[in-house]
Amino acid sequence: MSEAPLPAIRSLPSWLLGRAAARGRALVAAALAEQDMRMWHHVVLSAVRDLGPVAQADLGRGVGLDPKDLVGILNDLQAAGLVVREPDPKDRRKNAVSLTARGARLLTRCEKAARAANDELLAPLSEAEREQFTGMLLRISGTAD
Repeated sequence: MSEAPLPAIRSLPSWLLGRAAARGRALVAAALAEQDMRMWHHVVLSAVRDLGPVAQADLGRGVGLDPKDLVGILNDLQAAGLVVREPDPKDRRKNAVSLTARGARLLTRCEKAARAANDELLAPLSEAEREQFTGMLLRISGTAD
């Protein structure tokens, strides 16, 4: 199915960024699927590594997930032996989430797969163009700080 010509829309940076983002997400999702990992599970696993041990509520805020969604993802990750939830030593009423050794090994493989997918996405660009493009994306995304 070919797309209808919409040059006014298709020339907008916002439309082009959306298309590039969708392609990037699809490439990364496929790469992660080869590791038996889903996107949000990868995000949470990465955040646990960076923040852990981390209170479950803080983890949810940090990745921008609804608490109910986070619980489901953590249940999956814990059942797979990738994270553990234990009482938070700072506040025994809360759970602290930590990465297991198995989770760390899988995360390393997933990060490698995600980088390869991003390399595929950016393959048409030179190294200098990639750095410039990434810098521009940081500036316009509002995440430069």
